[in-house]
Amino acid sequence: MTTHSNDQPFPAHSPVHPPEDPAVRSIAVVILAAGKGTRMKSDLHKVLHPIAGRPMLLHLIASAAALHPAKTVVVTGAGREQVEAAVAPLGISTALQAEQLGTGHAVAQARGALAGFEGAGFEGDVLILYGDVPLVTTATMQRMIDRLHADDTPAVVVLGFRPADPGAYGRVIADAAGRMDRIVEYKDASKAERAVTLCNSGLMAVRATDLFALLDRLGNDNAAGEYYLTDIVGLAGAAGRSAAVIETGADEVAGVNSRGELAGVEAAWQAERRARAMADGATLIAPDTVWFAHDTVLGRDVVIEPNVVFGPGARVEDGATIHAFSHVEGASVGKGANVGPFARLRPGADLRADAKVGNFVEVKKAVIGEGAKVSHLTYIGDADIGAGANIGAGTITCNYDGYFKYRTVVGEGAFIGSNSALVAPVNIGAGAIVAAGSVVTQDVEADALALVRPPQIAKPGWAARFREKMIARKAAR
Repeated sequence: MTTHSNDQPFPAHSPVHPPEDPAVRSIAVVILAAGKGTRMKSDLHKVLHPIAGRPMLLHLIASAAALHPAKTVVVTGAGREQVEAAVAPLGISTALQAEQLGTGHAVAQARGALAGFEGAGFEGDVLILYGDVPLVTTATMQRMIDRLHADDTPAVVVLGFRPADPGAYGRVIADAAGRMDRIVEYKDASKAERAVTLCNSGLMAVRATDLFALLDRLGNDNAAGEYYLTDIVGLAGAAGRSAAVIETGADEVAGVNSRGELAGVEAAWQAERRARAMADGATLIAPDTVWFAHDTVLGRDVVIEPNVVFGPGARVEDGATIHAFSHVEGASVGKGANVGPFARLRPGADLRADAKVGNFVEVKKAVIGEGAKVSHLTYIGDADIGAGANIGAGTITCNYDGYFKYRTVVGEGAFIGSNSALVAPVNIGAGAIVAAGSVVTQDVEADALALVRPPQIAKPGWAARFREKMIARKAAR
């Protein structure tokens, strides 16, 4: 990164007069994701490791998207292909930091992506975030932007926090009103500065016109020989501009650099989600054993028993019960429905009101109609089960021939006997009965009985004669 001497003029600042509605302010989001993440010891890029079933980078992007930014840029480095592939479907731009020369240098790489936006260049507010700090809320981001537009119009707003152990975090040197003097990295800090408990999260809000002028003046005269983003606070002060800090809780700005830290952030996210679920009217019998996905939706008076896991795409309506040791992913559980214990609902499972899916039942890409029962030891895939139908224990839908999937339709009020195999494509009419042990390969009309098994034959005394013969043969060896 090119450094400049102090003879380069710092642009004069004209006071900002924000519109009445903050939502119309033009915001750009720059997310730093260029780090190698070597402590993760993984072939997967650090920022793509999931929390609650979604890559942590996408958690952050989703929170920032609620601000309706005009532009979002992710700064990449090592493993750029993985990051680019993850954000491309969202229409998000990337900028490459080819050399790891510090956080200030990383932010500077976004200049081109923003310069190509809105003609001559972006002139709104820039929110600087970190891809490995995924839990920052939209509300906190908005507070940073709002502070940037306060009456004293600071050049830089920094998000600070007070961890239980400040350790090696950079320290924010500020007065009681939050007016900042500087940020000092731990390795460069004096003993007195290290005694400060207010730490730098790395997140900032800066007007674009100020940001890049300040970045152009950065030097790397420090212990690491890097261009620190934090140094723009001191540069702004030297130019007669103020900087401000606002605070948030340490959990919100927890960073992820290792598998252990990833587990810690996951635990914090899950704890908050469980508390919210109970506050919203769900009963969690053993909260610490329930695991949610980022998009799990629960209705009122839902009961979740111990050791239930929700994968992405699960929706549970009012009054439903999910019994212990069940797994629900990509599935919808209707009002008053009953699931488990030990049930698995895979993507496309759609349980209607008051349906029942019992123990050791797996459902995939199938509708279980209102009041229908699939109670025991059964696989239902690629099927439509009519309202009030009863599927006996051990029944399976044979939906796959090794090449293609086929659908099974069971009509309303039909009864499928235990240990039956429904070989798709096949239709069982409404009210029909399929006798236990049947292998059904043809359609069954409504209200008919389908009996597909050989006649029972009994041979008196055969078993006793068989045993005598085998015992004699074994004794002769």
